[in-house]
Amino acid sequence: MLHESDLKEIYTQGFTEPVLSLFLNTAPENGNADAYRLELRNLLRRVDAPGDAERIENYFDHEYDWSGRSVVVYSSAPAGYFKAFPLAVPVKSLVRLSSRPFIKPLADLWDAYGGYAVALVDRQGARLFSFHMGLLEEQEGTMGEEVRHIKHGEASSLAGTRGGAAGKTSSVDEQLNRNFRDAAAFAAGFFEKTHPRRVLLGGTDENVAAFRQLLPKAWQSVVAGTFHSPITASHADVLTKAIRLGKEAEEAQEASLVIQAVAAAAKGVGGAVGLEAVLSAVAEHRVRLMLAADGFYAAGAKCPACGRLTAQVEQKCPACGADTRKELDVVDLAIAEVLQAGGDVAIVHGNAQLELAGKIAALLRY
Repeated sequence: MLHESDLKEIYTQGFTEPVLSLFLNTAPENGNADAYRLELRNLLRRVDAPGDAERIENYFDHEYDWSGRSVVVYSSAPAGYFKAFPLAVPVKSLVRLSSRPFIKPLADLWDAYGGYAVALVDRQGARLFSFHMGLLEEQEGTMGEEVRHIKHGEASSLAGTRGGAAGKTSSVDEQLNRNFRDAAAFAAGFFEKTHPRRVLLGGTDENVAAFRQLLPKAWQSVVAGTFHSPITASHADVLTKAIRLGKEAEEAQEASLVIQAVAAAAKGVGGAVGLEAVLSAVAEHRVRLMLAADGFYAAGAKCPACGRLTAQVEQKCPACGADTRKELDVVDLAIAEVLQAGGDVAIVHGNAQLELAGKIAALLRY
């Protein structure tokens, strides 16, 4: 299982030797272990790293149980470094040998599948789930007293309203409100413990609305969507709906953020578009959120003296005058630097406005 601490270790790890980054899809519906071993060998033939290839093949022969849907491996045999992360979500198979770990696909996976909390609610209580990288990590539940259904036309608890004498259903309403309050308080405690990046709510429209308004405002703000579901839904059904709804919500949010970044850049305040402008903001530690198109990479250079990245392959650093070093992908290096500086990164899929803006944009701290 890949957690935030693992991700941070990968992009902050300092390497003086080349690092092999391997992403291998092992989804059982698309092939078997023998087919994936053959694909692995073909991938490893594309790079000149015999020590890493031997260590990786040994891992797949003796350590990996082939029960997951993908594996991410980072290996640097000269540095004595090896990390493997079996995952329950699919990846596109690829291999890269470079001066540092290739993290762009990992950032994309984290963006799409990392840190979901789901609350299924009804009139009596709630079931709470924590899903991370395609796996159920934790489940809890709370149930209050049973609330009888109120037939159409029965009295309201509000005096003078149409339907009957005041107070006829007050005990029902009080119990219903108590159940929702207890469930919301229980959910808030669960969220504090599991630290989700997004929250999804399932149930009837009426129950979800009543539950949501009782959540603390901090957790209301990360509710990414709602869906209809019985409280008795299976883990598999909840996970399927959570992933689908989460991705839809993420795409909608990213589209809005692209619009914000482009508009801010046009005004010259708080935004940047295009590779060179974004790299300049990265060097100044001004990037709050980087938005990069899926599959976008670009060769460039890095200054070993001041660390500045540029899309121009120049002999001298434009900032300090030191000799620069060519890099295969300055976009991936920029992603690592943004994360290390405490910013966020979103890998955006199929957004025409971002494509027109140069495939990369950023919202800036100042």
